[in-house]
Amino acid sequence: MIDTHRWTAVVIFATAMALVESAVVAYLRALLNVVDPYQAVPPEVPMWVIRTEIVREAATLIMLVAVGWLAGQTWRGRLGYFLIAFGVWDILYYVFLVPLSGWPRSLLDWDVLFLIPLPWWGPVLAPVSIATLMIVGGTLMSQCDQREGTPWPGRWSWGLSLGGVLVALYVFMADAIRVAGEGYEAIQNVRPTWFNWPLFTVALALMAAPIVDVCWQRWGRPQARRLS
Repeated sequence: MIDTHRWTAVVIFATAMALVESAVVAYLRALLNVVDPYQAVPPEVPMWVIRTEIVREAATLIMLVAVGWLAGQTWRGRLGYFLIAFGVWDILYYVFLVPLSGWPRSLLDWDVLFLIPLPWWGPVLAPVSIATLMIVGGTLMSQCDQREGTPWPGRWSWGLSLGGVLVALYVFMADAIRVAGEGYEAIQNVRPTWFNWPLFTVALALMAAPIVDVCWQRWGRPQARRLS
């Protein structure tokens, strides 16, 4: 059974955090006159703003880890609630940006997703897809706080998931990696023109391995026994 009180509290926190995040980004883009982050001619952004954004991103991750830690009772539950918080925050960040700034106009609009260690670029649909997996997987994992013997992903599924994460990171940072040897200015000015959906789809499937593993342990095996 899902602890609905804890789950709801984490979702409420992540929702409020997403609204704050989207408001900050809307203010920043208005001040820089950059509504759409994907522009053929990149705007001049002061270095102190970029450094501040990197620190803010790190602080955001710390906040998400903290709420997962507070909500969970075991390390497994804490990981689950962290994934829930991250997924809800990421999806609602884009939802709130629409009325605040009129962007994104579609799920295929390009966005700079992260700046650590290099800029991540991808259509909005890509991080939303990962966030959806995080909510589903986190919800399953958070149940480990409730009773002993709750199914948990095996090492093989975690290995596949880690491989998927690395592949997705490469897809997001491929263009920045390609020009990394040309210096900081080249990295900041690069604008991808094609997203590697085939490779990203493989990465998404690999990242879903823990969810498939838990679902099989919970519902697949008993059915297999009945059929045998």
